[in-house]
Amino acid sequence: MTDTAIEAARGPMDVTRVMAALPHRYPMLLVDRVEELVRDVSITAIKAVTINEGFFQGHFPGRPIMPGVLIVEALAQAAGVLAVESLGLSGSGKLVYFMSIDGVKFRKPVEPGVLLRLEVSFVQKRSRVCKFAGRALIGDELAAECEFTAMIADPPAA
Repeated sequence: MTDTAIEAARGPMDVTRVMAALPHRYPMLLVDRVEELVRDVSITAIKAVTINEGFFQGHFPGRPIMPGVLIVEALAQAAGVLAVESLGLSGSGKLVYFMSIDGVKFRKPVEPGVLLRLEVSFVQKRSRVCKFAGRALIGDELAAECEFTAMIADPPAA
């Protein structure tokens, strides 16, 4: 890592700091902590997947598996933390909206009791529109991967 990258590295971030960066709250907050954040480059975050998650009641009874769409959402939330921290917008109330999702592949079921490692990196950044590549891993095994584009915007007027 270069001296500039070392200066740009942050981490870990506990859930309180994650909540300062994201508007999501229970039951939709899917990032529990950040292990490492390198501004303008990448983030590694963790989602502790427990049997207490509400979605396991119906997905699937007798064989609980985290819905793929929520794995992608967890990656998007990690990207949101990366974006607002990189742009110095943490605590600003800015929202990060999905614009597109591409190349989603699910490789391994995510079951209760695992730590889901979320690795997201910038692919491209233009003003308030960012493209990311994300991977969700259980240990060293790939569970899911995708690319997605998001826009940073002001919240709607009340």
